[in-house]
Amino acid sequence: MPEAGNSRSQESQPKGSQKVEVVVQGPSADVEVNILAELAIFLLRIAVSVMMIHHGLEKFQDPEGFSEFVVGKYFGFLPGDSIIWTYAAATTQIICPIGLAIGIFPRFAALGLFSTMAFAVYFHLIDTGLEGFPLAVVENHNYIFELSAIYACIFLYFVFAGPGRLSAFRKTNKITYYPKSND
Repeated sequence: MPEAGNSRSQESQPKGSQKVEVVVQGPSADVEVNILAELAIFLLRIAVSVMMIHHGLEKFQDPEGFSEFVVGKYFGFLPGDSIIWTYAAATTQIICPIGLAIGIFPRFAALGLFSTMAFAVYFHLIDTGLEGFPLAVVENHNYIFELSAIYACIFLYFVFAGPGRLSAFRKTNKITYYPKSND
């Protein structure tokens, strides 16, 4: 059985072997793209990216405060100075949304954003707890960790599913492999 993803060059292939390219498609060759679904994914990508930039800008406005009252207080286990982690989080929340929105290394950008939101969820859970989740009616009408958790879920989706077809640097669906000869 041929192995997908084998990237041996043709020079190293035994004589008579053949390079095969497989294009992943739906059940029919003339499958239409669901443009409304692709547009929805695109709009979700843009919306969460634009909203995330605000959080990075906030950290740059008062890095000492965030460093002391959040990173220093709740993330003392992180190595190094807490101000470095503050700037790392702020930079991630500004650079990665741009990459995700445009489609430049979108899975990597989404992973960076998921990581910051995982830390945010941890912070909120340590600070306020579960607040009676999932059935409690809370004073502020939502759980304190809720927004961070929603962001984390959205970014995790983009880590695994990718940015969709409406992306500047969309990866092709071609897989090149060399089938084993029966000789």
